[in-house]
Amino acid sequence: MTYTTEVRAIFDALGVPPPGDSPGGLEVRTPLDGSLLARLAVTGEAQAGAAIERAAARFTGWRDLPAPRRGELVRAFGEEVRRHKEPLGRLITLETGKILQEGLGEVQEVVDICEFAVGLSRQLYGLTIASERADHKLLETWHPLGVVGVISAFNFPMAVFAWNAALALVCGNTLAWKPSEKTPLSALALNGLLLRTAAALGQESAGLSEVLIGDRAVGEALVAHRDVKLVSATGSTAMGRAVGVACASSFKRSLLELGGNNAAIVCPSANLELVVRGVAFAAAGTAGQRCTSLRRLLVHREIYPALVASLVRVFGHLPVGDPLAAGTLVGPLIDRRAFEAMQRALGEARAEGGQVHFGAREPVGNDAAYYVRPAIVELATQCGPMLQETFAPILYVAPYDSFDEAIALNNAVAHGLSSAVFTHDLREAELFTSARGSDCGIANVNIGTSGAEIGGAFGGEKETGGGRESGSDAWKAYMRRATNTVNFGSSLPLAQGIRFDV
Repeated sequence: MTYTTEVRAIFDALGVPPPGDSPGGLEVRTPLDGSLLARLAVTGEAQAGAAIERAAARFTGWRDLPAPRRGELVRAFGEEVRRHKEPLGRLITLETGKILQEGLGEVQEVVDICEFAVGLSRQLYGLTIASERADHKLLETWHPLGVVGVISAFNFPMAVFAWNAALALVCGNTLAWKPSEKTPLSALALNGLLLRTAAALGQESAGLSEVLIGDRAVGEALVAHRDVKLVSATGSTAMGRAVGVACASSFKRSLLELGGNNAAIVCPSANLELVVRGVAFAAAGTAGQRCTSLRRLLVHREIYPALVASLVRVFGHLPVGDPLAAGTLVGPLIDRRAFEAMQRALGEARAEGGQVHFGAREPVGNDAAYYVRPAIVELATQCGPMLQETFAPILYVAPYDSFDEAIALNNAVAHGLSSAVFTHDLREAELFTSARGSDCGIANVNIGTSGAEIGGAFGGEKETGGGRESGSDAWKAYMRRATNTVNFGSSLPLAQGIRFDV
């Protein structure tokens, strides 16, 4: 069976319309061997506008449905995703190159956020506030925004949408989704499953969630449309900067989840066996193509030689190969561009005097596939390419002498997404997670930088964008807040004791 045939079989198993063959359209290729999976028609500007207008029209009816009823759709959708976990996971692997276990894990994230959102549909709480005026009540209430635009990246082609969609839907919004042009099949499959679920529940599916296929021009049309009230964008800092500026020009809300140059600090008291396991997954998982991938390892000079030797030994034996095969831990990079960016970064590290372990292309597949062995780069100090995010499996390692120095190094980059410390010293752990510690949105102790759970709000600071998705109170980003004053008396006192008698 060819990969193209398998893709069609997956869509058949899901019971959703298969991708059409559009000559001259967007070519979708698998990073496993570079072969063609599909050719998709690109959404034109007029088509994008019509899709968003359908979502805006559907919003008025969806908004008026009680939130627990909206939660029923999300619950049923999550159950459908659970039933189709295997084919959805395989589709993710075919499009992204991540190993099958990670593809299945991403599908589980979709299920988990649906479960979270179902409970949330009965907990969209406002506030009652004590008024300074007699016979008055002061309230804060929350209301849906309208159409929520979602721009997702290639590395999590289903989970990123689900983090946004599950919360946005229970909050009463409709959706317009522009997936990465590298992974649109996952979007069509997941969105098709959502619409099929809505139809099965007797809900109107048109306009509930619209998918827009294409490149940057399609994303720009989404951002610019007057009916899109919030743009949630996941991707590079450069992309997020453009989205943020475009939204700000019309005072539109934006929720930005951008890059991450994530560090972990290893202290002398750390359990080094735990460190090696945590570092290996955080740095090499998803072939280093997570926004939370570990890129910088700051190791106390006292334990530096022993830890680096252990990591080099482990990285040298990581199974690199077919991500659909059992036992593989590292699949291919997404494309040639990613491979070339990795090689440039390694060249820059050598120019800085760095010692480079591994990082070369592995003899897997054909010339159109880019499998690499994850690299370890030793640098005498944090400098050069270590200060930039390269979306590839490169782990930079540098020594430090004091814990204050290590925190300063952790914070000395432009991004602020994820961070970690490995220590058995309670004071170091508490300092790292305090206001004097890591300046990142995620600060972990004795666990790597990747693998966040949906129960906590996900996002970062600085050039990571400042947005928050998924758990906690992230739902508030998808609603507008109103303050209400209710006078249930027969007089009209003014606030602050002001008198205005007429």
